[in-house]
Amino acid sequence: MSAPITSQIVWRDISIEITFHKCGWKSDFDHIELRVEEGRIIPVTETGYRSHFLPAGIVDEYGGHEALVRAWLDHGAENSDWNRHEAASRQMTLF
Repeated sequence: MSAPITSQIVWRDISIEITFHKCGWKSDFDHIELRVEEGRIIPVTETGYRSHFLPAGIVDEYGGHEALVRAWLDHGAENSDWNRHEAASRQMTLF
């Protein structure tokens, strides 16, 4: 693998660190790692960390690793479980 590229994005007020490893010699896969600020979750992980391998070239098709992650998160946010989570996090609870 080549040297990793690390960047930060903010998605729906959640800070996310992305580490992207472009495929290297004898590899057909790129690697993306996501780390979310403590106490927060995103649609693609409930632990705050996600490691994902994907076929080489897909990141470039999306226009880069940040664009791919944003599209991945937007797609995941269409899930009804995520919509319930977001609604609940906006609600104040008494208990």
